[in-house]
Parts: sequence; structure tokens; C-alpha cells
Amino acid sequence: MNCYNLDERGYCIKGGNLKMKKFSVLIAGGGSTFTPGIVLMLLDHLNKFPIRKLKLYDNDEERQATIAGACEIILKERAPEIEFLATTNPEEAFTDVDFVMAHIRVGKYAMRELDEKIPLKHGVVGQETCGPGGIAYGMRSIGGVLELIDYMEKYSPNAWMLNYSNPAAIVAEATRRLRPHSKVLNICDMPVGIEERMARILGLKSRKEMTVRYYGLNHFGWWTDIRDKEGNDLMPKLKEHVAKYGYVVNDSGDNQHVDASWQDTFLKARDVYALDPDTLPNTYLKYYLFPDEVVAHSNPNYTRANEVMEGREKFVFGECRKIIENQSTEGSKLHIDEHAAYIVDLARAIAYNTHERMLLIVENKGAISNFDPTAMVEIPCIVGSNGPEPLSIGEIPQFQKGLMEQQVSVEKLVVEAWITRSYQKLWQAITLSKTVPSAKVAKEILDDLIEANKDFWPELHKDDVVVSEFF
Repeated sequence: MNCYNLDERGYCIKGGNLKMKKFSVLIAGGGSTFTPGIVLMLLDHLNKFPIRKLKLYDNDEERQATIAGACEIILKERAPEIEFLATTNPEEAFTDVDFVMAHIRVGKYAMRELDEKIPLKHGVVGQETCGPGGIAYGMRSIGGVLELIDYMEKYSPNAWMLNYSNPAAIVAEATRRLRPHSKVLNICDMPVGIEERMARILGLKSRKEMTVRYYGLNHFGWWTDIRDKEGNDLMPKLKEHVAKYGYVVNDSGDNQHVDASWQDTFLKARDVYALDPDTLPNTYLKYYLFPDEVVAHSNPNYTRANEVMEGREKFVFGECRKIIENQSTEGSKLHIDEHAAYIVDLARAIAYNTHERMLLIVENKGAISNFDPTAMVEIPCIVGSNGPEPLSIGEIPQFQKGLMEQQVSVEKLVVEAWITRSYQKLWQAITLSKTVPSAKVAKEILDDLIEANKDFWPELHKDDVVVSEFF
């Protein structure tokens, strides 16, 4: 039963007793390999974010069935009082929901593989959120995320969506343009993961022992200040480590980023850092600042998508099948996704008006004073029941400003191309990406991507395209 008499902490007041309100949560993308970890994480935090109902929604019934079957057993063992439902019916899924946690992958890993391998075929970075691969993924994701928002607003108009569907930058720009008044918070756990590594470098128990200042775009940002709760500057020690080892930490504290490709990425942060030793960089900047090296060290026949399919996907689905077969979680190796605790913190901030400081992707609106006010930037915000309040960043240096202006233009052009169905705009977007060497290569990649994505992208109009003999 819902409680409508809450105190300032979100507690239900009944006859003088305090009782925490329980929430109904929908995980949209129920067939994802991340879903079991998120469910385990939610169960681990029931004391501070109680749940009365947990639902999974996916348009792939067969894929979701395996994940859901295991999750149902996990819930029966750990929290049998929670009502559980897995469905492919939008009305069933989105009715009576307080929070939608959205992490969809339109086209699944088969399309991710093409996102990576098609650019590499042309000598360009093949990555799922950066460069042409990220653009292709964005063109698939926009429609899917908008569909989820519309379902939520139709069946649970008071709910909030916590959206961490990639590529977050393009998706966030699309929600800004096309659903400007929707209750959607766009988030990414990558800075959280890096901050956890920073905490381990410093010998701290958790990133929550630090207060950070950060700015940029999603997968495209810099830390400018990191302090402990007493106000002591932690940047010098971190910089000393990053200059030598990047974000590599010789311990077992990260279950998610253990593959060789990720270790290379964490190590490469030392070279990215060298470009601007006044800040500490997001790891994804390597794809924009060292694209030639990335391509040279890539295997066009075996990419990150193959690693995931043969690693995390095989592991998670294998463990879920074991749980279903045994009707028990005994011996299961599924683990809590610690990064996902960020999602619970965000939900709590909304539900209980905690005013926690968190990194979110929000419209700039002057927070970065010398940058496009309409850009979707990733910056610290104070989060309460009314949503995020961005903190002021002030002016940013020319180096970062120049890089960000180029990249945000790519993101805006992609969304414009999706809205107007324009081949020309999408060609411009790929050409403008710092990972792409020329307009000619951009067009070749685009034409290959169009063919690969014909079942997912809107049909693009070529009526206004003028093609010279050069092409």
C-alpha cells in the first residue's frame, strides 16, 4: 500500500511510528547481462531503499526468461516478500512503477560487434560509444529510449526514469530535444568506476570518502579537484600514480573491468594525463586523442564485443541457467555490481530528497560559463526530489573547450539526423568525429553502417546530397 504522509526523509508516518515507504522498481532491459548484478545490488540495499515490487521488461522474451528465471529464485531466497514480475507487455511492466531503471541495448551484442568491426575495416577506431560505432549505436538507441519514456508517462506519469542506456551523450541530447519535460535522469557509471579505482590508489575504503569536481561530456571529461572529507587535497598523490601507472591498480577490487582490453585502457590514461597534467582524465579520451594507436593495437576480427560475448555474457547466462536447473543459488558465482550502487543512491536522492552530490548528464545552462548552454554536459549536481541542481563550474580551459565543442557538435548532428532523417547530417556527424580522418572515409563507413542497421535505423533521405567525383 502506498503511503502519502511522508516526513522530510521520505519515511511514512503512521500513528506516530516511522516506517520507510517501499517502492516499485522496473528494470527496462531485463535480459541484460547486468540485470542479475543490479538485482543483487538492490537486495543488498533494502535497508535504505526498500522495494515492494520488482519488475523486468524486455522485448526479447527468450533472452529475458533466462535472466528472470534466476532472478525469481534469488528473490525467493533473499526477499520473498517482494512481488516479482517479468514481462514483455508494456502496460503490465510500466503500470504502478515509482522508478524505471533503463539499460537497453537495441540490436544486442550482434550489432555492437558490427559497430566495432565496420569502422576498423576502414582503419578507424571501433568502439561502442566513441566514433562511428557510438554514432551507429546512438541511432539505434534514440527510438528505444523514447519508447520507454512514453510508456512510463502513459502508465506511471509520476515515475522517474534513471537512464544509463548507452551511448549516454547522444541519448541525453535526444531526450533534451524530444522529451524536454520528462522526468529522466541520464547517468553513467564509468566516472564512478574510475573514482573507485582512485579510492583504492589512495587507500580509502570507498569513493564516498572523496568530494570531486569534474566536468565534460559523457565518456569525455576531466577531474579538476579531489579532496577527502576534511578538505585535504588528494590530487598530488593521484597524479603521481597516474603519471606512472594510469588507473591500473594491482588488486581484485573491480569485477567488471578485468579483461585485457580494459587493463590497456586504464594504463593508457597516463598518456592522456600527460596532455594536461593539471587535471585527471576519463579513460575514454584515449579513443579521441590516440586514435591511430588504438587502431594499430586493435584486432579487426576480434573486438571488445567478442570479449564480452565470450566472457561476461557466457558467464552470466551460464550462472543463471545453473540457478534455474538447481532451483537454488547455492554455489552461484554471480556478484553484486558495485558500480550499480550509484543507481540506488540516485533513486534514494529522488525518493528521500537527500540532496546528495552526484555526477549527472544535464543541460549546461551556464554551469560551464564559456560553453554552449544547450549542451548536455556531465557535471556534479545536488539531487533532490525535484531532480538535479547543477553546480557551477565556471570557465574551462581552451584545450578542453575545443575538444568538447567538436564532440558536442557530433552528438547534436546525430540527433538532428535522426529527427530529420538526413543522410547529409549523419555524414557530417561522422566526418566531424575526431576519430575519423576524412569526409571520404566517413562516407564509406556511413554507407556500410546504413546497410548493417537497415532493420534498426530510420530510413535516411539522400535527396539533398551532392556527390562529387572524389567520392
